Amino acid sequence: MATAATPATNMAMIKPCISSSRKVFMSSAASFSTESKEASWNRLTISSHISSRQPFFQSIFSPPIKFKKLVTRAMSAANENKPLPGLPVDLRGKRAFIAGVADDQGYGWAIAKSLAAAGAEIIVGTWVPALNIFESSLRRGKFDESCVLPDGSLMEITKVYPMDAVYDSPDDVPEDVKSNKRYAGSSKWTVKELVESVKQDFGSIDILVHSLANGPEVSKPLLETSRNGYLAAISASSYSFVSLLKEFVSIMNPGGASISLTYIASERIIPGYGGGMSSAKAALESDTRVLAFEAGRKHKIRVNTISAGPLRSRAAKAIGFIEMMIDYSSANAPLQKELSAEEVGNAAAFLASPLASAITGAVVYVDNGLNAMGVGVDSPIFVDLDIPKDN
Repeated sequence: MATAATPATNMAMIKPCISSSRKVFMSSAASFSTESKEASWNRLTISSHISSRQPFFQSIFSPPIKFKKLVTRAMSAANENKPLPGLPVDLRGKRAFIAGVADDQGYGWAIAKSLAAAGAEIIVGTWVPALNIFESSLRRGKFDESCVLPDGSLMEITKVYPMDAVYDSPDDVPEDVKSNKRYAGSSKWTVKELVESVKQDFGSIDILVHSLANGPEVSKPLLETSRNGYLAAISASSYSFVSLLKEFVSIMNPGGASISLTYIASERIIPGYGGGMSSAKAALESDTRVLAFEAGRKHKIRVNTISAGPLRSRAAKAIGFIEMMIDYSSANAPLQKELSAEEVGNAAAFLASPLASAITGAVVYVDNGLNAMGVGVDSPIFVDLDIPKDN
């Protein structure tokens, strides 16, 4: 589910705007103050042929903050043919649609940023009810600092579209939704209408990212979940990916890539992650394998999903126990550190790139290795074992 566009036009072009002219960009909400975060950006800088990290760190730590008026966008044909040194993640000339960006905190935002750092052009879809707040935050520069790319430039969102991936066409929209004031002023936000708009504006895309989920009864145990709540979770969190790829695949260039986001609850018991959401994630992973075969054979499109660890995003906080899950992961994962959004973003950039040209139908774990654990080593039962810990 995603969205973004002014109520008057239903599709907004986000233009660069700094200080008095307020040009607006998008990026990751990650913090880069620690050595590990700096090292992560250094690796991305090398792989994406970003010339220097120094302007970025100057823009963050040198008063007053002054951003360079540079924009990362799809490169010209002349630059596309110029080889990069080393083994780069090179997405110049590629166009990515990210479904499910509504703030600067989540994985969708981080993925958009990493794709842009690798040279891709970015367009996004935002859930209709979140559109006005999202656009207002962009216009007021609320996200400016989190828009900075590793080279000090800012990421441009070429266009933002209103979207609600629960509905495939206007005929599927119930009357109470059509008359809902949160949808007033927006149009062409069902999946088929969205893809048609993107086709008219851009002709084609190369990368599709599904970064959305919703379970209205997520706080309820499965035994207490209603049929409607269960099916709503499946519809918004799983079938929405099938629907988006079904419509977008006709305008995706051969060799393109589609990526979704899943969670370990698809295969392990995570108490508190209820309302059918664990089932929805399991369905998403199963669909990833089937879609990889079908889209690969017919359209030469790769389909993968990233099983990401817990993140302190606004959406995750709505579940209610995200802090506990982060603490649990830090205590029990092989890598004892908090997962950052840009680590998931960088993995997505790799999966979207030619470096992953033979990877499809995969569940790629980006969770500090927590998925590999069979027990929680912070249990008192292991107190006498000499288990290495990060103090």
